[in-house]
Amino acid sequence: MPACASKIAEILPAGYGCVIMTGVSSLFVNLYLTAKVMKARKDFDVAYPTVYTDNKEFNCVQRAHQNFLESYPQFMMLLFIGGLQFPRLTAGAGALYLAGRIVYAHGYYSGDPDKRKRGAFGYLGMFVMLGTTICAACHVVRPDFHRPALPWKH
Repeated sequence: MPACASKIAEILPAGYGCVIMTGVSSLFVNLYLTAKVMKARKDFDVAYPTVYTDNKEFNCVQRAHQNFLESYPQFMMLLFIGGLQFPRLTAGAGALYLAGRIVYAHGYYSGDPDKRKRGAFGYLGMFVMLGTTICAACHVVRPDFHRPALPWKH
């Protein structure tokens, strides 16, 4: 083994680096959303520890970040476990989810909460990650588990 080779790379599936990078990317999405809340606190003179105010614009910025945080643990679990079985598919689905979170936030920032729905496409990524995680669980519970043959592939 070359001196720079990683022991962890020997046990993780090929392509799992994409999963790890998607997880790292999620930290930057969180930092971006956090910075938006910090800026809104300054712009609207909202002191800590106040979470919500009578200011609708501030509440929309705060709510966009809070919504991200509410689903963050599920996102990370689905990403890292589903990625063990289908690393590239899960990483791509995770990236789609993160893109949806950003579009969702910008819709919310408009001051019209209905515009947050523009980011709903991100949930497609979450559902794909749910599927890859369920499939991974099936392989652990029953190692001989396999997908049924597709009718057009014999």
